[in-house]
Amino acid sequence: MSTVASCLATKRPGAVSLPPGAKVLAALDLMRDRKMRSVLVVDAGKLKGIVTQGDCAMKVLRPGLSAAETTLESIMTREPLTVGPEAPLERCMDLMMGRRIRHLPVTEQGHLIGMISIGDLMRHLLNQQSQQIDQLAKHLGTTT
Repeated sequence: MSTVASCLATKRPGAVSLPPGAKVLAALDLMRDRKMRSVLVVDAGKLKGIVTQGDCAMKVLRPGLSAAETTLESIMTREPLTVGPEAPLERCMDLMMGRRIRHLPVTEQGHLIGMISIGDLMRHLLNQQSQQIDQLAKHLGTTT
C-alpha cells in the first residue's frame, strides 16, 4: 500500500505558502504562477490555514472586497485537515472525497513538510497500477 511519503517523493520538495499577513492578491499571483489552486498559510514553520481559489472568489471578490488589501488570515480556513507522511493514499482519497476537498497539507511533528492534491493522488495511483499491469504482463508472457 502506497503512502503519502511515496507520493511526495515524486513531487518538488516543500509546499507553496505565504504568511498570515500576506494579501490575497499575492496568493492569487502565486497560484497563477505555480499553476496551483491553493496556498498554505504558514507562520514560523507552523501551518495556520489554507486559502483556495474558491475562498478568494467567495470571500473576497464576491462581497466586493479588495484582494490587494485583504489578508490571508482573514479568509483562510483555520486548522485544516492534515495527514502524516505514513498515511495510506487510499485513506487520503477517502478523506478528500468525503470532505469534498482537493488539497491535504502534510505535517510531521507539527511542522509542514508538503501538500498533496487529488491530482497528485490520481497520478500516483494510476502510475502504480500501470506498473502492476506491466509486471503481470511480463510474468504471464514468460509462463506461456
